[in-house]
Amino acid sequence: MRALRRLIGIAALLAPLPAFAQQAPAVVVSSRIDDVAVTVYRAPSRGSGPINPNWPQGFAFITETRTVELPAGLSVLRFEGVAEGLLPETAVVNGLPHGVIEKNRDARLLSPAGLVDANLKRSVTLQRTNLKSGRIAEQEAVIQAGPNGGVILQTADGFEALGCSGLPERMIYARLPRDLSAKPTLSILVDAKVGRAVTVQLLYLAEGFDWAASYVADRAADGRTIGLTGWVTVANGGVTSFPKAQLNVIAGKLNKVYSPPLPRSTPGPLILKCWPMDNTSTHPYWELPPVIAYEDAARDGLEEMVVTAQRRAEYAMAPPPPPPPPPAPPPSEDLGDLKFYRVPFRVDVSAKGQKQVALLATDNVPVEQLYAATLSFSATGRAQPLILRLRAQNEESNGLGMALPAGLASVFEMVGDRRLLVGEAMIADKAKGERVDYDIAASPAVQYNVRSLADSDPKHYRQWEVTLTNARSSDAEVEMLIPFALDPSPQGWERRGSAWVWRVTVPANDRLIQTFRQKLKGD
Repeated sequence: MRALRRLIGIAALLAPLPAFAQQAPAVVVSSRIDDVAVTVYRAPSRGSGPINPNWPQGFAFITETRTVELPAGLSVLRFEGVAEGLLPETAVVNGLPHGVIEKNRDARLLSPAGLVDANLKRSVTLQRTNLKSGRIAEQEAVIQAGPNGGVILQTADGFEALGCSGLPERMIYARLPRDLSAKPTLSILVDAKVGRAVTVQLLYLAEGFDWAASYVADRAADGRTIGLTGWVTVANGGVTSFPKAQLNVIAGKLNKVYSPPLPRSTPGPLILKCWPMDNTSTHPYWELPPVIAYEDAARDGLEEMVVTAQRRAEYAMAPPPPPPPPPAPPPSEDLGDLKFYRVPFRVDVSAKGQKQVALLATDNVPVEQLYAATLSFSATGRAQPLILRLRAQNEESNGLGMALPAGLASVFEMVGDRRLLVGEAMIADKAKGERVDYDIAASPAVQYNVRSLADSDPKHYRQWEVTLTNARSSDAEVEMLIPFALDPSPQGWERRGSAWVWRVTVPANDRLIQTFRQKLKGD
């Protein structure tokens, strides 16, 4: 019996491996995108601040359509040119006849640092140019350490650091590593029974995107209407461009759970570091810039001089007038409690760039001019300016009637023949039918003062006296929020939560005094 078991074990070892384990998977590279849609979500924690230009804190849902030639058997399908901030756990591939075995985001990119990292412990050709003779000398070297903290090479003469010989030098690589791509890449393992061309759809979430709305309001001379133009600015902080994309944006508060930050690709410049020649224990650690070939230095310097001159010329010239806005997109669509805006034309979402498209353009929007404030006890005994507020109703009859995403509004007026900025106002997301308030700036001409008065029942009530003053030559419509319960309850006033809204007209060059009785909480 023992001998029989031994024979069975030997037979199992000598048996041919299955086809899945015998063959090395073929590599299929998909670098062309047939069609793409980019739907951008605002940064959840950005608030009213500007977009981070270096790495936007929002994200996008990207849908790519590609055509690939799949061979029969096991293969690695590499989707080159995906977004840099791709979250691999969200990637879904539709259209493959037999599904996906595994998926992986290839983080290493083709760059000076990436090449060094990919060629550690491998042979390269070190090329040096003599400054005096101009002759080029080559020698074989092995990269022993790098790229962080400098590059250490081993040559026939011993160990040395790259860029520390005093001569222009460069490394020449024999071949490009197979797993090093010039673009962010998502690779998947597939097993096809027959080879054929397949149209697949790749869907994924990616970080490094954001969008913001902004508005320009031109106030008419009579102050009763404004011309309103809205813009959507979309930012792509990654290294991948999406030309001719179907661009969409999502407005509203999205409940997005925390995800750990995605490791950025191994990028960019190779920083070379050297020790001084005399004694490494008596000097600080020096950092030297990357050494480039001598024949390139003069050309690079010339290019920098030309660019600098062009920039100075640009600064000296007056900025051109803004182009007329393109046709406004259709109204927003509902997406649960969010709002979905679809740009009606194809847009280039460029790498490391921002794109601005029109959201709306309308004239003669009726507005109401108010002076607003919230009654503050800290202002007791001191005059406080009220805020100049322009109020519009988001109704179709007023030229609006669409969901307006949150953004900054710049308000302009004509003074003589000059168009001047009056102020800027931040507005929140506004649904159709809501009022839109543009709080422009504090007005020193319309002020209020508050003081406390004695009350017959100080344990349960408190008396306040509010004085409104108007130094303008015309009447001022005042809207003041009273943030406490009143006794008795006023009739015909607007109620906002537990607060009351006091609306009153203060005559020109006059004042108005009002007493409020605050109801305190009982014992």
